[in-house]
Amino acid sequence: MIQKSNGSSRRILTYPAIHPCDSISPVTLLNSLIDLGRDICSYRSKFFSSNKRNTRETFRQITNLLLFLQEFGNTTLDPPDSIVLSLLEFHLTFQKFRYLLEDCTRDGARTWMLVNSDRVANQFRIVIRGMATGLDVFPLSTVDVSNEAKELVELIIWQARKATFESDPEDKKAVKDLMRILTHFEEGTAPDPVEIKRILDHLEIHKRSNCNKEVKFLDSEVEIEFSNRENKRELELLSSLMGFMSYCRCVIFDSVDFESRHLNGQCNSSEALKGINGDDLNCPISLEMMSDPVTLSTGHTYDRCSILKWFNSGNATCPKTGEKLTSTELVPNLALKGMIQQYCAENGVLVSSRKNRDISRTVMAGSSAGEGILKMLAGFLVNKLVNGSVKEMNKAAFEIRVLTKTSIFNRSCLVESGTVPHLLKLLSCKDSNTQENSIAALLNLSKHSKSKGVTMENEGLDLIVHVLRKGLKIEAQQHAAATLFYLASVEENRILIGENPEAISGLVELVKNGNDRCKRNALVTIFGLLVHPGNHWRVLAAGVVPLLLNLLKDSEREDLVTDSLAVLAILAEKVDGTVANLRRGALQLLVGILNTSTSRTGKEYCVSLLLALCVNGGLDVVARLVKSPSLMGSLYSQLSEGTSRASKKASAIIRILHQFYEKSSSASETPVLRLPRERFVHVW
Repeated sequence: MIQKSNGSSRRILTYPAIHPCDSISPVTLLNSLIDLGRDICSYRSKFFSSNKRNTRETFRQITNLLLFLQEFGNTTLDPPDSIVLSLLEFHLTFQKFRYLLEDCTRDGARTWMLVNSDRVANQFRIVIRGMATGLDVFPLSTVDVSNEAKELVELIIWQARKATFESDPEDKKAVKDLMRILTHFEEGTAPDPVEIKRILDHLEIHKRSNCNKEVKFLDSEVEIEFSNRENKRELELLSSLMGFMSYCRCVIFDSVDFESRHLNGQCNSSEALKGINGDDLNCPISLEMMSDPVTLSTGHTYDRCSILKWFNSGNATCPKTGEKLTSTELVPNLALKGMIQQYCAENGVLVSSRKNRDISRTVMAGSSAGEGILKMLAGFLVNKLVNGSVKEMNKAAFEIRVLTKTSIFNRSCLVESGTVPHLLKLLSCKDSNTQENSIAALLNLSKHSKSKGVTMENEGLDLIVHVLRKGLKIEAQQHAAATLFYLASVEENRILIGENPEAISGLVELVKNGNDRCKRNALVTIFGLLVHPGNHWRVLAAGVVPLLLNLLKDSEREDLVTDSLAVLAILAEKVDGTVANLRRGALQLLVGILNTSTSRTGKEYCVSLLLALCVNGGLDVVARLVKSPSLMGSLYSQLSEGTSRASKKASAIIRILHQFYEKSSSASETPVLRLPRERFVHVW
């Protein structure tokens, strides 16, 4: 009747028990209650990092009550309403017990459950005594059970009244030690590693991957608490604990062999993950690892937030196949979700539960202790980059990569601590994993405004371009292209990147030979470089136009088609770009894309490109477009269905085509079929 709850879908330390419906039959209710009791007892074999005594007492009480309920169920067929009411209350109590046990054993929540051990102990007390109160009013004398069963109920009541349900002394000591360590961090004093190790041993956190899980959980709680803006003290505590676990991950486990493919290029995973590449777990739309995979009726799987954006943009097709969907029902792909979670746990990958989330909250550290921890950690990592072995340098670069993935404050702190010049030096390292981690860390840091200047001042451009052209791994080349994109957000850098003799040609080479993510990173970087007019001829000279037109013909990825159209459109704004497009037969291809594309953005760039070709290509281009029977319908559809820019540009093309018809009609003796004028809209 009550399904097994999913701990990950319920916020920790909340107990949303559901009251069974009033019409439920007593037999069904009792069986559900017994099933719940057995489920609770199954937690006995799991690890409890805190409140061990309270959980042992709970198991004893539930086991005894379960024995009574089973005997009661064997002897009673039609219990009176008073007993049914008691069973209903027991059902609510059992649900709360199960939630408590889920929280106590939740993966990644050990630190949070420890600091809340008093609160959890109090909840155990409330629920156990509520159960005892329910047994007090249970009409025991009216039921046909053995005297031993009745005595068992009396024993449960007596033990529930007697039990203190306080947090364990070991938990109290661990919490006290943890708070003292956080105070040391707040004061800028390095804590004793032995004390830290003692807390980790208490929680049985023995591996870096365990710390990763703790950081991931605490980060999700910080995000929720920040959005609620209700409890500032709890938000500060969460931020401090997250910093503490980040420190442990970097400092305490510095000599542990990691399973992360980013660290050592190996994946020591389970049988289920053998042969799985991280790219296989990415959403085909966002190219990011999925956090909530769902499957369409076509059998293709996407991340929920990405496919919903696709639908909300007016698309009713499968992005991968273009097939029109008979239903937009999304079926959760639980098997793939489990595989992704396992992959992330074994490879130290942090995946946000929400894509494109707002990280503005990370401008500040969140707490004084968190700020002190990160500053101390930055100094530690810089020291490893300067004085460490190759293995230690690799790990330091990897840790910087992880720390700067989604935190603005972390980026700022690590830039200020001087990590950028040392990471740049590692780009020349002969170890492929060290090079990849270093360029990935620089990519994250390049999103910080100051790092752009520091990178260029330390001759970083040549080093990054070297990785772009000759990176030891394709992933390193991919990150190098993205790093150039962020550097190019500064006008002066756009000029310098364009003047580098190998930068643009390297990006074009990546579009030609790289994987899909490489292609996309290179395309958006080329687009950014074209903002500077001086790079226009360089991009053309690198042979990008024929390459992109071939990509438009061959690629089935809507995002790559859209990015290619964007680059071609900006090139075609000048005459030489128009000529390059026309010489390669772009017109017919573009008309076909406009007719068949399902992307509104793609159609916008397609219309922009067609308009530029009309303006710069003259009457010959217009005459060829006029002969396309399907073009006018596609242009008119953009007036009502396209973006505002697409609508304006489509209107301009329609006007050009109408003017051509009018001139052709007046110059010809043979009547010419006129286009319908009533649908024409002037938009300028």
